[in-house]
Amino acid sequence: MHTNRSAPPATISPVLIYPDVRAAVEFLEAAFGFGERVRIGDDHRAQMRAGEDGSFVVADVRHTQVAPSGGVVTQLIKFRVPDVDAAFGRARDAGARVLEEPQTHVYGERSCVVEDLAGHRWELTQTVRDVDPEEWGGSAVAPW
Repeated sequence: MHTNRSAPPATISPVLIYPDVRAAVEFLEAAFGFGERVRIGDDHRAQMRAGEDGSFVVADVRHTQVAPSGGVVTQLIKFRVPDVDAAFGRARDAGARVLEEPQTHVYGERSCVVEDLAGHRWELTQTVRDVDPEEWGGSAVAPW
């Protein structure tokens, strides 16, 4: 596969729609520690770096692209972090709306859910122990 310094390197890069791209970038940097990598126009798009290998695009409202509204949930972005409690505090302090406080689950993850300024939902998650899916009722279909 070719590399392109003008495009995110991740295999999958979600595009999230916001009514104000610049406000979204500012919030996402403050709340989650993401970094803006490429800015496209004054308020059209921004490519964001997430951790070591993740990326996503912040895009403006145009044509049929709209930000979430009316409490309708169209996606949940799972963001793996080293310390979910610290990440939760940072997001909350930056103004994220708390939907689910951090909790530890039987499948070995500790997670919480917050909502950003445009209504996108982020699940912050941290692995706290290795658990075979069969232990909690899941089924391993193929290895990672």
